Amino acid sequence: MNLRLALTGADGSLPHSVPRSVVVKLPSPDETSRATGMALRNYEREVKFYNEVAPTVDIRVPRCYHAEWDADTGDFVIVLEDLAPSAQGNQITGCSLEHARTSVLELARLHGPRWGDPALHDIEWLSRRTTADDTAMLVGMWGILFPGFMATYGKYLSPEATDLVQRFGPMLADWIDNRDGPLTVTHGDYRLDNLMYATPEGGSPIATVDWQSPGHGAALADVSYFLGAGPQPEDRREIEKGLVAEYVEALRRDYNIDIDHDWAWQQYRREAFAGVVMAVVASQIVGGTERSEAMFAAMATRHLQHALDLDSESLI
Repeated sequence: MNLRLALTGADGSLPHSVPRSVVVKLPSPDETSRATGMALRNYEREVKFYNEVAPTVDIRVPRCYHAEWDADTGDFVIVLEDLAPSAQGNQITGCSLEHARTSVLELARLHGPRWGDPALHDIEWLSRRTTADDTAMLVGMWGILFPGFMATYGKYLSPEATDLVQRFGPMLADWIDNRDGPLTVTHGDYRLDNLMYATPEGGSPIATVDWQSPGHGAALADVSYFLGAGPQPEDRREIEKGLVAEYVEALRRDYNIDIDHDWAWQQYRREAFAGVVMAVVASQIVGGTERSEAMFAAMATRHLQHALDLDSESLI
């Protein structure tokens, strides 16, 4: 739950150094979402991201004034910079080509500073998919949740998308276990609803929020996840190859990271399924609303079309 609070002093004034408003993040009032956040360690991870990892990467995030998590109760509080007059992206409507490019290049500022950093292995709370237990847990969740997903979202899927998502379930473990390449800090849910963009009134060109699922994982998963459902499919087809190339060049230019363009494109294609997994699993473990159904329907249809367009299945 996010609250915007106006700050005033006892006499109605504030020192110049004190912000006029802040955003306070608290546990969800929805019992299902709160239980999920605690069980998946989302609340813990967000607090620890702001306190421990955010200072080590270059991506623009809200300034964090205070972040605290209680291990016994699962309660947490995070006090953040109010990013207004920036405006939140809209996962349902999609984004402009300009915002798509800004968003992809911003990911280089997250991934670049800690690309292949062995010290990340020592950060226990980062989300990972690196052990047999991790794989078994996700495969088990898919098996339990997939029927509910199809009951709600099957009506939105094309016959080709339905066939693909049904074929993908038995391939899920191979898709996870055969990922390739260096690991870095990842966002894990880098999509329009978690991005803030400048408006005519001002604000940063882009800022990234909702750090409840930061990971130690494959960089191209964030890129593919964003492009798979950020732009509308017709726009995405036009720009994706060029933007992946620009992302590779940004890593080379700003962080001296030299990766092969063909390898990056192949990883991007393979990671199209990251959005499919998120659409299936997340849609079933958070509280449902009319907007959440529309959002997950948009994500499911676009991510599956993304995987179809790129023949991602052939890379598993």
